[in-house]
Amino acid sequence: MHNKFSFVFCLFFLCLNAQVEEVNPPDYIKSITFKSTSSALGELPILKLGETFYLEFDALVSNEPDFYYKIEHYDYDWKESILVRTEFILGVDNFRIQDYRNSFNTFQIYSHYRLTLPNQQTKRLLVSGNYMISIFDRDDNLVFSRKLMIYEDLVTPGISIKRSRNVKTINEMQTVDIEISTGPQINNPLQTIKTVIIQNRNLYTAIKDIKPQYTLGNKLIYRYVDETAFYGGNEYLFFETKDVRAASMGVQFIALEDIYHSYLFTNLPRANQPYTFYPDINGQFKITAIDRDDVSIEADYVQIHFSLKHPYLTDGERIYVYGNYNNYALDDYNEMFYNEERGTYETNFPLKQGFYNYKYVVVNADGTLDEGRISGNFWQTENNYKVLVYYRNLGGRYDRLIGFNEVSSTNITN
Repeated sequence: MHNKFSFVFCLFFLCLNAQVEEVNPPDYIKSITFKSTSSALGELPILKLGETFYLEFDALVSNEPDFYYKIEHYDYDWKESILVRTEFILGVDNFRIQDYRNSFNTFQIYSHYRLTLPNQQTKRLLVSGNYMISIFDRDDNLVFSRKLMIYEDLVTPGISIKRSRNVKTINEMQTVDIEISTGPQINNPLQTIKTVIIQNRNLYTAIKDIKPQYTLGNKLIYRYVDETAFYGGNEYLFFETKDVRAASMGVQFIALEDIYHSYLFTNLPRANQPYTFYPDINGQFKITAIDRDDVSIEADYVQIHFSLKHPYLTDGERIYVYGNYNNYALDDYNEMFYNEERGTYETNFPLKQGFYNYKYVVVNADGTLDEGRISGNFWQTENNYKVLVYYRNLGGRYDRLIGFNEVSSTNITN
C-alpha cells in the first residue's frame, strides 16, 4: 500500500513539474497566426499587457466545425503556475469561437476562424507572464495549442550582437550581450531576475534561465562566451504564391489539378558555399494574394512541391522543410523522402497563398536537430533576437514578465 501511494505521489509531482509543450494541429488545420493591433505579420505573440490580439486559423473542411478555447497561465520555464483562473482572467474562457467565415471563390474549401482577446466573455488578462491558448473541438478533444507571452513595460533590456568570443566558433556563431537597468521596484535582482533569449521567433531553440554575469551599479551585465551564443545559420530561402496562375519568385512552374500546384526550383546545399546576403523575414510567412479584397477568406491554398539535391543519408538521419509556416514543427508531412531517379529529396503539402521563408534541416538518428548541416552557419547572417525579462519577487507566487526588447544582427560587431 505504501509503495502504491509513493508511485501515485511521484507521478502527480512529475506531472505538476513537467514543462508544457505546444500541441501541433492535425492536417486539416492550417495557417495559424497571431496578430495584434500593432502588427499585421504573424509574429511570435509577445504582447503588452492590455493589448488586443487575434488568433486566426483555417479549417480545411466543409462542415464548419465548432471550436472552443481555454487559457492557462505558466511560469517562465513553462511549468503550470499556482494561480487560479480568477487571478489571471477577468471573465471566463471555454467558450465557442463564434467569429468564422467560409472561403469565397477558392478551389480549396475552408472556414477561417478568428479569436479576439479580450472579448465579451474573456474581458481581460490580469497579469503578465506566459500563457497557453488551447483550442478544443466540440467533443473536448485538444486540436492544437499555442504559447504567448504578455509583458509589463517596466524594464527595457539593452541588446548587442557580437561575433562569437570562442575562436573555435568565431566564423559560425553569434553571441547576445545583454544589459538590464533595474530600478528600486526590483528586489535582489541576482536571484529574482531570469532571462530568455529567442532567435528568429523560434521557442524550440531559445536559451533559458541565464543569470547575470555581474552587476555594475544598478545594471545587470550578461557578457558570456558560450552561454548566450547561437549558431548564425544562413538566410532563409523563400517563395511567393500571391498569383496562383503565374510562376512567381522561387517557383519554377505551376499546374492546375484539384487545386493549383507550385513546383519550386530545386535547391542545393549551401553549407560549403560562400555566404551571400539577401533580405528575408527570418523564417516567417505572410498571407497575401493579388486581386483579392480579403485574403483571410479569398486567398486559395496551393500544393507546394519542394526538392533538394542532396546525397542519400544512410545513418538514420532525416531531412525536413523548416519554418514558421507550421511553428517550426518536425511532422510527418514536412519530412522529405528520397527520389532515387532524380537524386533529390522531395515533399509537398498545401500552404495558403503568400510569401514564405523556409530552409532544410537534418534530424540526426538520436533525435537532435542540426539546423546548419545543409544551409551552413555564418557569423554574418542577419537574425532577429528577442530578450524576455522575468521577475519573481521574494515570496512571489508567479513569474511576471517585466521587460522585452528585440534587435537585428545587421550591425553585428567583433
